[in-house]
Amino acid sequence: MAIGTRLPTGIENFREMRRQKYYYVDKTGLIREFLENFAKVNLFTRPRRFGKNLNMSMLKYFFETGSDIAPFDNHALFDGLEISQEKELCAEYMGKFPVISITLKGATGQNFEEAKGMLRSIIGNEAMRQIRSRRYEETLVRDGMQTIYRYGIACYRKRCRVVSERVEL
Repeated sequence: MAIGTRLPTGIENFREMRRQKYYYVDKTGLIREFLENFAKVNLFTRPRRFGKNLNMSMLKYFFETGSDIAPFDNHALFDGLEISQEKELCAEYMGKFPVISITLKGATGQNFEEAKGMLRSIIGNEAMRQIRSRRYEETLVRDGMQTIYRYGIACYRKRCRVVSERVEL
């Protein structure tokens, strides 16, 4: 189902796509499939330029709990889409989890140390987004996925949903 009036050339953010009324092919059924077939690790494979980042963004906005600084209404973003018809599923999962969302698109380096530094920076930025958006005064001592994952569990007493995009090499 196409929604909107403009073509979303280069738009990878689900919230922006919905708010700015770009054409959008409803792929929210992926959320139901994701929850019905939930595994410890879920791999989404698609060719280049096939909407992986947009799907990751959609999952982030579906699961992520709002923040104190910039709360957003998850429900409004999904109004009229396939997933909004799944009332029980939305009540149980929508806006209920901390979400760690990173992309490795820009994680490059001339050598291992540079690439590792870039990855630490990406993870650290996501950690700070989590801290700032929820007004936590404590900071993370070290960057790293395990640290940020434990941080999410400690703050919410729930398992985090990790949303990451893998860049093609």
